[in-house]
This record gives sequence, structure tokens and C-alpha cells, in this order.
Amino acid sequence: MTTRAGFVALIGEPNAGKSTLLNRMVGAKVSIVTHKVQTTRARIRGVALEGDAQLVFVDTPGLFRPRRRLDRAMVAAAWGGAADADVIVLLIEAHRGVTDGVQRILEGLAEVAGGRKVALAINKIDRVQAAALLGLSEDMNARYGFAETFMISAERGHGVDDLRRWLADQMPESPWLYPEDQIADLPLRMIAAEMTREKLTLRLHQELPYQLTVETETWEEREDGSARIEQVIYVARDGHKGIVLGKKGETIKAVGRAAREELEEFLGRKVHLFTRVLVREKWMDDAERYTEMGLDFRDGNES
Repeated sequence: MTTRAGFVALIGEPNAGKSTLLNRMVGAKVSIVTHKVQTTRARIRGVALEGDAQLVFVDTPGLFRPRRRLDRAMVAAAWGGAADADVIVLLIEAHRGVTDGVQRILEGLAEVAGGRKVALAINKIDRVQAAALLGLSEDMNARYGFAETFMISAERGHGVDDLRRWLADQMPESPWLYPEDQIADLPLRMIAAEMTREKLTLRLHQELPYQLTVETETWEEREDGSARIEQVIYVARDGHKGIVLGKKGETIKAVGRAAREELEEFLGRKVHLFTRVLVREKWMDDAERYTEMGLDFRDGNES
């Protein structure tokens, strides 16, 4: 049997629905999904099978105007993911239309795409009328030569199967790049850390979620089949530590409980999760932290 395999980069503005689409395509939760923007930091690969094709999805950080070193490294990672892919999918929100951010991405695509096919996926189609969708599609295709346009709802699954089938047809002939039963190339330690970071992002407000990071410090497989996991939550300031802990430790307890339950569902076994909060003022300027997130510290330099 002739097999196909290749990389698909999902790009778009923050909160366009890239992580939701990735999780829908793969059929499991491999990228964190929150209501906050810029939650995806590393280029998370999810692996999906469609017929004889294996699709390796690169879920890139949202493209936005960077302000800090971490922001700049995230944006560089997003464009790097697009440049490395066989096919690029630009995801935009139907109800927001052609924003300044989308226009900047189109200009960037002209430089990065080369000869690669770029598909347009208009997401959250349930939020607008059909006539507005058609107008948006025509406008976008007048601005860029998309190979194909798809109307989808990543959250509900509408149109996602058509997009996956089309992507499968575009993949080059190749042996599969990952084992058939593998859905992500992230180590379990990082998936566990991302799950905890998602719960923190959902519980906390304002800038704090972007001023913290989570690391899985130890992972012990126990004789009874369970896993004992210890994680450290690094925050940038003393004041942030109290916010993460919450009154009488209520916030961190709730976060730990939610993360543990999701990990148990993901792994299919019992998990003992222990978290602690440490202050590391300069963690966003620590090269090692960037490496652990799959980002290049040098990409955060001012240009």
C-alpha cells in the first residue's frame, strides 16, 4: 500500500481556534484550549490518520504584534512552523473578518509560503449569516491565492472532515513518520505541564497567566500502575505567588484537582499530582525555559 505523510501548519491570530481544530483533527486533547489569547507557546504536533495518509499538525502560537522576549520567540516559532510545513492552513474567525492582524499574516505568507499550498479555513461559521460568509470568502481570496477554502466550526466539528480529507490528498508519498497509535510527539512530561498551565490560565485573570510557566519536575511510574507527578509553577514576582496559591491554598488545590482529573482521563490510569509554586523573577529571560517550551531563546532578541 502506498502511504502518504507530511506536516500541516495551522496559523492565525491568537484565539482563532487553532488548538481546538488540532484537538478535533487528532481526536484527543493535545493542545491547551482556553478563552485567553496566546496560550499556545510551543509548536505542538498532533498526529492524525486519514485513509492511507498520516497528517502531522503543527499548532503554532498565534501571530500578533510581539512586545516581550517571550512574545517575539512565540511569533518566530509560528512562522518557523509555517516555513517547515508541506501545507499551511490559515484560520480566521468568521465574525471578525479581515482584521489588521489577518492582513499582516497575509503579507507574511507571501514571503514564507513559497510554493506551498495554503488553505483558508473560516472558523466559527455559526456566528454569522451565510451571505456574510460568502462575502468574507471572496474578500480573502481576492487578497491571496488560496488553494482551497473551507467553512468550519472547529468546536462543533462542522466541515472538519472535509478539511482533513483534502489535507490527506495533499500529503507527499512517504512512509508514516510516527507509530500508528501515537497522537503527539510531545513528551508526557510536557503534556502534563501544559494541562496544569491550562487550568491556571482558566482560573487566573489579566496578565498573570503569561507571567508563569509550569514544569514537570519528576515522573515516577509506581508498581500499582499509577503515576506520581511533581510539578513546579514558576511565577515572576512574589505577589503572583499569593494569587496562584489563593486564599488558604484554594486556587492551587482546585487547579491541581482539575489537572489531575484530566491527566487521569488522558492516561487512563490513576495519577498522584503534587504542585508547588516558586518565584523566579527572570524566568522569561532564561534560555533553558525556552528550550523546554520548544522555542528558540535567540528568536526573542530585539531585531
